[in-house]
Amino acid sequence: MTSSDPAAGVFVSGGRRLVVYVVYDRRGGVDEYIPFALAGLREHAAHVLVVVNGSLSDEGRAKLEPVSDEILVRENVGFDIWAHKEALEHVGSRISEFDEVLLTNDTWFGPVRPYGPVFERMGERAVHFWGMTDHAREVPNPFTGKGVLPYHLQSFWIAVRREMFLSEAWDRYWAELPEMSSYFDAVLKHEVVFTEHFAQQGFTHDVAYPATDYPTDHPALFNADLLLNDGCPLLKRRQFFHFPPYLDRHAVIGRRVLADVERHGFPLPLLWQNLARNVAPKSLHADAGMLEVLPDLNTTYDETRPFRIVVIAHVPRGADVTEVLAATDRLAQHHELVVTTNSDEDSRIIRAALDEHPSAHRDASEVRIVPTRGRDMSAFFVGARDVLTSDRFDLIVKIHTRRPKKRSANAIRYFRRHQIENLLNSPGYAANILGLFQREPGLGIVMPPMIHVGYATPGKAWSYYLPRAKELGARLGIRVPFDGVSPLAPLGGMWICRPEALAPLSSIEWTVGEFDKPTTRRKADLARVLERMVVYGAGEAGYHTRTTLTLEHAGISHTSMEYKLDQMASTTPGYPIDQIQFLQRAGWTGRGGMVSILRMYLSLNHPGIMNRLRPVLKPVARVARGGLRGAKTLAQQPAVLLRKGKR
Repeated sequence: MTSSDPAAGVFVSGGRRLVVYVVYDRRGGVDEYIPFALAGLREHAAHVLVVVNGSLSDEGRAKLEPVSDEILVRENVGFDIWAHKEALEHVGSRISEFDEVLLTNDTWFGPVRPYGPVFERMGERAVHFWGMTDHAREVPNPFTGKGVLPYHLQSFWIAVRREMFLSEAWDRYWAELPEMSSYFDAVLKHEVVFTEHFAQQGFTHDVAYPATDYPTDHPALFNADLLLNDGCPLLKRRQFFHFPPYLDRHAVIGRRVLADVERHGFPLPLLWQNLARNVAPKSLHADAGMLEVLPDLNTTYDETRPFRIVVIAHVPRGADVTEVLAATDRLAQHHELVVTTNSDEDSRIIRAALDEHPSAHRDASEVRIVPTRGRDMSAFFVGARDVLTSDRFDLIVKIHTRRPKKRSANAIRYFRRHQIENLLNSPGYAANILGLFQREPGLGIVMPPMIHVGYATPGKAWSYYLPRAKELGARLGIRVPFDGVSPLAPLGGMWICRPEALAPLSSIEWTVGEFDKPTTRRKADLARVLERMVVYGAGEAGYHTRTTLTLEHAGISHTSMEYKLDQMASTTPGYPIDQIQFLQRAGWTGRGGMVSILRMYLSLNHPGIMNRLRPVLKPVARVARGGLRGAKTLAQQPAVLLRKGKR
């Protein structure tokens, strides 16, 4: 710290604090955690000014008005930094009425711990400005890969005393603030500049929770649990949407942080509702550790608060209905059963089986005949839409008996086990899943995780489905960010959910014709796209998703995945994040031919050249692939004719 003139002052007893809080929501709404944060701040502020970047709905305004004194809606440019600048211009000369100005935003959850002790402790310190957390000096600068990242207070919470905000230096800084068109601009042109700039002007600063008290240089991200235990009132949201391999590299365990947040009394439904709507689901799933390994003994479900449950089962072959009846027996809860099938004959077989195998838990049953198009997804969203959109049920169990095609016998057998057992393994296991829904009102979907034993799904589950998924998302108003490589999705087509979590998809009156089989090989069919959209639709409705495994399947999955990861990592140096970034820079390997090797070499070592060549190479590659397929077809024709007895 340096000395300054005028002298720094404490926050005087009875002083007046202006809070400027910036909000951004891509939908123009206001998630519930924001009024909660503002209600606590208002106790420590004489005036609360909320600045909304972008649009503000009437519903959002109704949420903000009780916890603020002014609402300023502005164009969404310049991020929260230019929002602060515009807010200061809006306040103008009235700023002299205050003793401290707090510049903050919606990038954190709180109060997890009370604000009061921090305001009191920092109010007693004679400084010109202070922050909640800081970031140590770092070489090289991680944003540029070179130079120095200066020590700085983090900009999500900067409190400034009147001796500084009434100075010429303060006015000049904001008047000369550069434009910021990207997140990196906001960091490099303001956040890492602000502290050093005003320190060089002779203004003193301090921090409530200095990095020097913690084992890393970025405690707000890496040591959130330690900060909370020390009384920090805030939890940064970035903890739950940062690149998972980066957090893995630093052993940041989001699940443990959430346990601390809950222990301190913060209402987790507010957190989950915001994250479900605004974070790519697979990233959230990894960052928050949302896989549940459940025992076969009920430890969580309160049977005095039962759910109204419907099981919707698609059974293309009537003889397979015994699998469904066995699964619903393991559910061991009162339920109604709706079975969809494709023919009169199969319907008769299913009805006979239902009559022959009554269950004390089956309150009612129905068999429906549906078209074969769209498999179980059409049967579900078209054939059973009236069930999905009724208000008669609290939970829907979606299962089926279809078997994957073009798989080995063992892969098919394991697929069936992976899907059914990780949902309905035993009465106790199923009860523990129901207990998850009881404990978390914002839990929308429970499903098995992505299968990888006997399958090559990881790394390409989006494949060519992503473009149509994005089109569908725009049509349905789903603004949840899409994951880049694979979706978080019930890729086996089985899950348990709240009907409300399906609303973005089930509210559409789909027709069977929309599920027609694609006419070209690489056109995505609606059934598979919808399967990949279920979790994203739930997120748009504010519901989060968890995956579940039995103890046995957790052992199978982890050991298999660990071994495969070990083998794949053996040829690439560094931590997983380094290996991932290296391979992604190299690009698609194809089958490792000379063209692929050359393309990867250029991508890694001469990216500029590769960027210039890429527009030319793509059409050439398409023509080449077409030519190779044609040559292969011609080469195979004599053998085909011989097999058919023709010459």
